[in-house]
Amino acid sequence: MSGGWIVPPLDPGACLGVIAPAGPPRPGTLAQVVPMMERLGWRAKIFPGCHGPARLDHLAASDAQRRQDLQDAFTDPEVHAVIGLRGGYGCMRLLDRLDPALLQAHPKPLIGYSDLTALHALRQTWGQVGWHAPMPASDWHRGEEGWADAVALSNGLRQGLRVGDVLSPAPVPHPLNRVGPVGQGRLSGGNLAVLVALMGTPFMPDLHGAVLFLEDVGEDPYKIDRLLCQLRLGGHLSDLAGVVLGSFSEAEAPDEVLADYFHPLGCPVLAGWPAGHATPNLPLPLGAWVALDAAARTLRVMDRD
Repeated sequence: MSGGWIVPPLDPGACLGVIAPAGPPRPGTLAQVVPMMERLGWRAKIFPGCHGPARLDHLAASDAQRRQDLQDAFTDPEVHAVIGLRGGYGCMRLLDRLDPALLQAHPKPLIGYSDLTALHALRQTWGQVGWHAPMPASDWHRGEEGWADAVALSNGLRQGLRVGDVLSPAPVPHPLNRVGPVGQGRLSGGNLAVLVALMGTPFMPDLHGAVLFLEDVGEDPYKIDRLLCQLRLGGHLSDLAGVVLGSFSEAEAPDEVLADYFHPLGCPVLAGWPAGHATPNLPLPLGAWVALDAAARTLRVMDRD
């Protein structure tokens, strides 16, 4: 039976605040954001940093502007959820410059993935849940598949997330899967490279007892090996409740490396989850307490208390 709301549903016509905490939009993509939002039935509020000027070629705007936009979006009473324009790089530069008390007082959903893994990790320390999901200037405009992912996210925002909800996007059986006792813990992680970059900082999430979700793009198997080895040497793989593996795209499949690290852990492993830099990229509630059933290939949302 479904319980209380973990993420309340958004009403039709709700306002999504669009921020650019990482990289600048590629030419022509920003102009498509408002029409796409309206087509999905939302209002869009574009914050100033989305328009630049870009800094250091790889940042959408100055650190000060991107920080201001992020905090303004969460505190703006007109905005019901906050979505990243695209990934790239830049969110880490903001972590020690944000006002934790201000952001904790406004626990709106944060939507995005890739470089936004750093922001999801920060919010998880406060018990806040966000959507690992495709972003308008990097994904939604990419043909029928990209638009299908945008629609799936939009449907998820309208439905919200309750205790008892079961996420079952029906991934086919995968040779990396390892069935075991149902693992329960906070769904943590995101992009592997970004997560590893947080190690040694105060912003590395506590993975003790977590259900760890990982995905990445453009990383050859030896690079995945190096990243996972760093997690292992740091003690972050020693007490996982479970592992969910998304797409590892635009490089040779690292299945042997993933098996080498995760199969000996003894926890359930569920691979082929449709989330990451490939399509489909379906919304996943980072920060939610979940039960991973690798045999049924599902995640059930649990009461965090």
